Amino acid sequence: MTTPVTPQTLTELALFDTPTICNAVELWDLRPRNEGYMNSSIRACFPDLPPMVGFALTSTFRSQKPPRGGDAYGSMGAQVEAMASIPGPPVIVFQDLDEPVASATFGEVMCTTYQSFGAQGIITSGAGRDLDQVAPLKFPAFTSGSIAAHGYCHILAINVPVTVGGITIYPGDLLHGDRNGVSTIPPEIASEVPDVCRELAKAEAMVLGYLKDPARTVAGFNDARKACAAHIAEVRSRLLKTH
Repeated sequence: MTTPVTPQTLTELALFDTPTICNAVELWDLRPRNEGYMNSSIRACFPDLPPMVGFALTSTFRSQKPPRGGDAYGSMGAQVEAMASIPGPPVIVFQDLDEPVASATFGEVMCTTYQSFGAQGIITSGAGRDLDQVAPLKFPAFTSGSIAAHGYCHILAINVPVTVGGITIYPGDLLHGDRNGVSTIPPEIASEVPDVCRELAKAEAMVLGYLKDPARTVAGFNDARKACAAHIAEVRSRLLKTH
C-alpha cells in the first residue's frame, strides 16, 4: 500500500528547492544516487516560479500523424476524470512517443484546463507552445523545448507508466520540480524530508558562514567542512536506524 502524503507535507516540501530535496532523499539510501530524477532534457519553461509539488497523472502522446479516432481536447476530459484516482494534487506528465518530437504537447488551453481542475504543473518529454500566454498563469511547465504548431496532437493512453527525462514515472508518483529540474520523492519518507532538508541547511551553513569570515583560512575552512560532514553523517545514521 502506498504511504499517504498529507497536504501539510506537500506544503512543507514546496518550501525547498529541488537540489535540497535530492540531497535529503539520498541520505536514506533507498535508490542509487544517479536515479530518481530527470535528466537535462527536461527544462523549466518558467524558471522564476516556486517549486512544484504533486502526484503524476501520466499520459502518452503523439502528433506526427492523425489519430485513428478522437483528439487531444476530447481526451483531456478523460484526464480530468482520472484526477480522482491520483492521491493528491496532480502534475500532468506526458511522454511524447514521436521521434523526433513533431509538435507541441501543450498550449494555453490545455494548461488553463489542467490548472482549473487543480493540477500543479505539467511535464512533457516533448515540446510546449503559447509560452507568452501560459506564463501569466504561473503554472509550472517543463519541456524538452518549444515548437509553434500542434500538429495532429492526440493522447493515446492515460495513467500508464511513461518514460520522461530518462526515468520511468508511474501514475501517482510524488514529484518535485523547479528551475533546477524534476525529481521523484519516495512517499514512505516524504513526511520526513522537510526536517532533513532543514538539517542539511544547518550543515551547509557551517561552511557558508565560515566563508564569510574575513579572517578565514584554509585550515579553518577544512574544519568547517569536517563539521558539516559530521552533522550530515549523524543525520544519515539516525535515518538508517529508523528505516
